[in-house]
Amino acid sequence: MMRLNKYMAQSGVAARRKCDELIAAGKVKVNGEPVTQLGTMVDENKDDVQFDGKKLSLYPEFTYIVLNKPLETITSAEDQHRRQTVVELVESDKRIFPVGRLDYNTTGVILLTDDGDLTNQLLHPKFKKPKKYHVLLDKKIKPVDLHQLRNGIELDGKKTLPCKIKEIRIIDNCSLLEVELNEGRKRQIRLMFGALNYTVEELDRIEFAGITYKGLKQGQWRYLTNDEIDSLRNG
Repeated sequence: MMRLNKYMAQSGVAARRKCDELIAAGKVKVNGEPVTQLGTMVDENKDDVQFDGKKLSLYPEFTYIVLNKPLETITSAEDQHRRQTVVELVESDKRIFPVGRLDYNTTGVILLTDDGDLTNQLLHPKFKKPKKYHVLLDKKIKPVDLHQLRNGIELDGKKTLPCKIKEIRIIDNCSLLEVELNEGRKRQIRLMFGALNYTVEELDRIEFAGITYKGLKQGQWRYLTNDEIDSLRNG
């Protein structure tokens, strides 16, 4: 027996939290009956579980992909405005979904998988998976502001966690920085610098949970190696 949201996650529907939303919305049936109660248990060997009218089954193998996300691409499986999505850039017959999000105008590492449990592990705040970015500002950064950012600043009434940050070089009198975060608030990088009166001109995620896009041009993707998958599961 296992929880319904875990069964759905392992079937490649979405991460567990999203699966809970789908259950509460009445989009899931067990043995032909709609189920909206969170925490429902199912027998993975006997029960018939359907989502949006399609029978689910546990995948014996999962798919793990890294994509170097280009500009003006939506980090989702589909978009109601018909803008290009990261899923559309990947050739896969599996029902993969992105792990977390990058803004429309942010480039870099995005992982895609049909492993809902691993997705939950990578995104859950308690695991503090590191994310590393290159950030180009609209001007040179002041040493005092670097100090503030390293120690955390107030955003929406809550202090950010301490982060690693260093200036790589100056480009046309503007600072290019490398920033490593261990949390993932929405639009956090842009908001952090905005709070100190800087504008982020370019934002590129170069690493997520130890995975980089090395060797991939924007828009290109590859499958993760076994060693990379093991590091995500056990790291």
